[in-house]
Amino acid sequence: MSGIWDIRYGGSEYIYGKEPNQWLKQSLLELKPGKLLLPADGEGRNGVWAARQGWEVFAFDMSERAQTKALALAQEFNVVVDYRLGDATLIEYPAGSFDAIAVIFLHLPEEIRQVVFKRLITFLKPGGHLIVEAFTKRHFGNTGAGPKDITLLYDPEHIKEDLTGMNLKWFEESEYLIDEGPNHQGKAISLKLLAQKADR
Repeated sequence: MSGIWDIRYGGSEYIYGKEPNQWLKQSLLELKPGKLLLPADGEGRNGVWAARQGWEVFAFDMSERAQTKALALAQEFNVVVDYRLGDATLIEYPAGSFDAIAVIFLHLPEEIRQVVFKRLITFLKPGGHLIVEAFTKRHFGNTGAGPKDITLLYDPEHIKEDLTGMNLKWFEESEYLIDEGPNHQGKAISLKLLAQKADR
């Protein structure tokens, strides 16, 4: 799988642009900066932007080419991002490490996604926030962005089942025009959610 993404990220162009995802930006601006984890952060647009806002950023991705471009982007903006190579089903961080975790367009088969979300929630501090944006099954057939395999798209009701121990603060499926680099263009139907881990 990492080979596919190494090829996709192989050029000099940042295929999702250098600007952050708008839902991530909106959500983080409402939170006090702390420690942030970004799974599958690709070429680093979200992690680098968050670091520029004062967050201590940790990120990972399976693609070595993505890591190289993300670290170059961090250098361009003179910020530090702890960016590792890793698989979301295997990577380890201490429990209760992060004030926020942002999962932006991480598309996995449902049974794997359930495992990943469960792990990520353990990495959150009590009171920490989970930020998610992902294309939903209603997005299927739109060609400008997102997976072409419907089994990788999110079912909003199933996501709620993955959020045990979390209090939903925002949960919305909506349609809009996405404009995030050459690989994310056109009509999009996505789920945006913000949830907070219950205090002990």
